[in-house]
Amino acid sequence: MGTPHCQKLLNQTHWVQAIHTAVKGRARYKVNGLYHSEALKRYLESRLLEDKIILQARANSYTGNVLVSFHPDNSSNAIALLIQEIVLDYRKKVSKSLGTSNLHSFGTKENIGFVGGNNRNIFDSAVLSQISMQRQLNQTASQLIPVVCVLVCGTALLYAYNLDEAILLLIQKLHTPLRDRIMLGITFLGDPLVMLISSLGLAISPLYSNRRRQATILGIAGVGAILLNCLMKISFGRARPALWKHIINVGQHSFPSGHAMVSIVIYGFTGYILAKQFPEWRFWIYGLTVFLIAAIGFSRLYLGVHWLTDVTAGYATGLVWLIACILILESEQQGIIDELEGRLETASIQTKPTFVG
Repeated sequence: MGTPHCQKLLNQTHWVQAIHTAVKGRARYKVNGLYHSEALKRYLESRLLEDKIILQARANSYTGNVLVSFHPDNSSNAIALLIQEIVLDYRKKVSKSLGTSNLHSFGTKENIGFVGGNNRNIFDSAVLSQISMQRQLNQTASQLIPVVCVLVCGTALLYAYNLDEAILLLIQKLHTPLRDRIMLGITFLGDPLVMLISSLGLAISPLYSNRRRQATILGIAGVGAILLNCLMKISFGRARPALWKHIINVGQHSFPSGHAMVSIVIYGFTGYILAKQFPEWRFWIYGLTVFLIAAIGFSRLYLGVHWLTDVTAGYATGLVWLIACILILESEQQGIIDELEGRLETASIQTKPTFVG
């Protein structure tokens, strides 16, 4: 099992990623599909400990990591390939049990769990865990809908009471040369053209060939957000604020804010993907994502190139498009979950299995 061969196979799948290999004979790996899968956790630990070169193996279904101690004569790549072979075997058992070939993309259906033979309880428990996780994803999307409603109502109230000008004049009092430079930097991060090029670059990049579906939808999200924003700006034709001289070049139309709308779509979608990939950091990821999006919106107000209603309307419209893109991403997984739930219900009637809590 040569190291170059190991590295080649690992690069082709990316199901196992070494994240800490500094200590010889000890390494930590990120395993795609381990998060919230107790069945895969037990299967990995059991299979690894059967191998003579493995001294100790501990999997964590909360972080998706596996910590392995092994004989120093073996390389970390060889251990990664061993883990990958176990995951492949696990996947084959899942496919055989379900009697379907729909599970060819294991990375997008991470948490389906199965241990063959006499342990049907583990399989049923893992299926229920996957169904529960998908329902939580659906609840997350549903929880964003009230945010859209709040943004729409807030935009309507701000416009009805004519508060846009008063708020901009209040923000103008914060101006200093240093803050001007900071806000120019922040607003650059939300430039629709910059984000469009970045999202399309990721969509066609070979580095993301193992996540082609996610990268493609990211590209579609960016293009769709910009096209929708341009259409709305032409339709409303609202003039930009002219309360003071602008220090940045802008277009003619103002409503809704393209920076606000496109940033919530691109950064929001990217944050969602990162949170799924690194669930142990999801609160930091979501927090930083929200902070960045809010900072971009505030920078447009600080620079005096948008009314507050432009920004809130941009957030509301972008959030609707973001929810749609996330639902498209998860639609394939939802179909698998529906199939699993049906098969599990059928099996319950026929065999009356015992579920593991």
